Amino acid sequence: MADNSRSYFPSPAELLPHVVSTQSGLALIRTTHAHGVWQRILSTGGVWQSATLLGPRRMEPPFAYHRAFGRVFDLVPHVQRLLAIGGGGFAFPKLVAEKHPGVVTDVVEIDPAVIDIARRWFYLDEACELQQHGGGQLNVICADGRRVLDDATPSSYDAIVLDAFVRNAPVRTLATLEAFHAAHQALSPHGILLANVVPDESDPGNGFLRTVTAGLMATFANVAITLVVDHQNVGENYIVFASDTALDLPDAIPFDKDFLGEVLRDKAL
Repeated sequence: MADNSRSYFPSPAELLPHVVSTQSGLALIRTTHAHGVWQRILSTGGVWQSATLLGPRRMEPPFAYHRAFGRVFDLVPHVQRLLAIGGGGFAFPKLVAEKHPGVVTDVVEIDPAVIDIARRWFYLDEACELQQHGGGQLNVICADGRRVLDDATPSSYDAIVLDAFVRNAPVRTLATLEAFHAAHQALSPHGILLANVVPDESDPGNGFLRTVTAGLMATFANVAITLVVDHQNVGENYIVFASDTALDLPDAIPFDKDFLGEVLRDKAL
């Protein structure tokens, strides 16, 4: 099949940058052409938060770590319901809508301005329609992710993806032992949790990654860490996998007990 994305050219209106006020400050939405494709970037504080390709590949995530989230469907072949916490540009939910349209996906985003951005510039409404036509559902929930975890019905999800650990400002309420216990309870017995942890220059010892890993080790039978390197866009991301079933991840990074950090508790926040 021909790649029509290379012949695609955005309209003048699509090329215009936009600045939007969000809960985390001003967000810049801009369109760029790099590596042979057009893509739209959402950034706050000079840090890329999400992106979308334009044209025929607009449902395909440009960031490698979003594509890596798709490994959940290899590890849990019969995912029926998925919870994603951290919407942003809804890159991973769009992948699910295109590749696994029969899934029911609940996406939690705390900031209504970010949801509006995703609807206006990141094809969220189109993804919702695509999922519905495939027999599934893409539900957008404007709420605090931790509260959604705490209120979730036991065994209601086959997979949970945490994408709210943003570099130097991770949502620490989602990284406590209590949060991981809530996630564990919300997962079905064969379910899996994925957490995206972004390396931070001010944390050269990867202390937050070690804390997240320790909390998951105290909650799940099996925990594995993989490194996703994106040479074209945002650099490196660690994806931490946790499940009570075996994790077949040949590229997992070995670690021992000395690597584990201190388990974070709610009372410490």
